[in-house]
Amino acid sequence: MPSFVMDPPAVVTAPVKGSSKLFPVRRVYCIGRNYAAHAIEMGHDPNREPPFFFQKNPDNIDFSGAFPYPPQTKDVHHEIELVVALSKGGTNIPIDKALDHVWGYAVGLDMTRRDLQGIAKEMGRPWEIGKAFEKSAPMGPLVPAAEIGHPASGKVELKVNGKVKQTGDLNQMIWKVPEMISYLSDYFELAAGDIIMTGTPAGVAAVVAGDTMEATVEGVGSLTVKVV
Repeated sequence: MPSFVMDPPAVVTAPVKGSSKLFPVRRVYCIGRNYAAHAIEMGHDPNREPPFFFQKNPDNIDFSGAFPYPPQTKDVHHEIELVVALSKGGTNIPIDKALDHVWGYAVGLDMTRRDLQGIAKEMGRPWEIGKAFEKSAPMGPLVPAAEIGHPASGKVELKVNGKVKQTGDLNQMIWKVPEMISYLSDYFELAAGDIIMTGTPAGVAAVVAGDTMEATVEGVGSLTVKVV
């Protein structure tokens, strides 16, 4: 048995809808500006450019249904996203084989300290301080692709306190799920347990303590998160 200088951290796991089994999370990749309307609202060209990715940490994922308002910020935004979970990986994965690597899907939120992200952008620095903080990735349970297939269209909607803030459709993604998987595999060796957050539609906005966010992806599920 190996000996450690301290207790190793627990494996980050995601619940599976209708099952007692857990999905072990390895890495979390997030694509930026993958809906044209969101690219426009953020002040960028909506035309199809090469995709870009950043990462959250696996232990940023949270299933508690509570989002603690984070420190050192006064402008935290919601971003609803379809989440993709991989059952196997590899490199240089062809687009027409990419969906064979998908285990399932979930509804997630890419919570963002927008003010800190904005400062990082202006200074040409990485985004992690605005993106990869504690509990910054609320998620619902994973749903196996074997049960729901591979959703390529369907309404994406987020409400805050019952009012619609974000709405879109999965078919509006600039880079589709197979393309994201293939592109990532050209630069990283993907593996079972990897998660991809697939971008957000327009309407991102700030939340405050006491708000309730209701996120829904048609055909996948819903997620309710309270800002505390």
